[in-house]
Amino acid sequence: MSIKQFKPTTPSQRFKTGLMFDEITKTKPEKSLVGRLTRTAGRSHGMVTVYGRGGGHKRNLRMIDFKRKKKDIRALVASIEYDPNRSANIALLHYEDGEKSYILAPNGIKVGDKIQSSEKTEVKSGNSMPIQNIPIGSFIHNIELTPGSGGKIVRSAGASAIVAAKEGKYVHIKLPSKEIRKIHGSCFATIGQIGNIDWKNTSAGKAGKMRHLGKRPKVRGVAMDPGSHPHGGGEGKSGTGMNPKTRSGKSAFKKTRNRNKPSAKFILKRRNKR
Repeated sequence: MSIKQFKPTTPSQRFKTGLMFDEITKTKPEKSLVGRLTRTAGRSHGMVTVYGRGGGHKRNLRMIDFKRKKKDIRALVASIEYDPNRSANIALLHYEDGEKSYILAPNGIKVGDKIQSSEKTEVKSGNSMPIQNIPIGSFIHNIELTPGSGGKIVRSAGASAIVAAKEGKYVHIKLPSKEIRKIHGSCFATIGQIGNIDWKNTSAGKAGKMRHLGKRPKVRGVAMDPGSHPHGGGEGKSGTGMNPKTRSGKSAFKKTRNRNKPSAKFILKRRNKR
């Protein structure tokens, strides 16, 4: 998908770039696969629990088949569509038995292609199979972490993981973050790289574009009053005067991730050094 430049008729459009959407073949979603999407705007029982969220354009939920549950049935790619809820495009599949479903659109897939989810099938972009049957060095996405749970990781635009090695009933997968993880060989994954690769090369160009996405402005703590943030107050431009803290007064550098989780034993190489 190519990137377009905007004529700077206003200052906000001077550095704005967007996608051409030349891969999109259908503008309206399949009615039977659309659901209601409720949003909380970062609030729980009326209290703000996550700052910086709110507003945004109304959206409908496209129900994506992350499990690829239609096994051993060939499907025809009917259309490539835009999904406002994710960075990747989605593909509408028409199965031979008449059922329809959405999947994440792999890079290079076209209308009219035929794909399949099976224990053993052709190694081509869009097909889904257990990772133990995928050749070493192949690019994969939409990877399950436990058999039958559906794809949980590597689902954003342009993302792909690599089948690095096979060890017994486990397969070593190199993730986009350079982390190497052991995953059970019976877990399914889709072959290929996710499409819409140029998504990360676009620039919003103006604050209004981020408001359309549901992202509200973020204010620096030192610019607030002392009652709103520990870094606030003082005359003129003043520093924090303390070790960085959160809005609630907790240390900003305190690690909250539990590295002793039961799943930690499956991580062979972390994305960052301990």
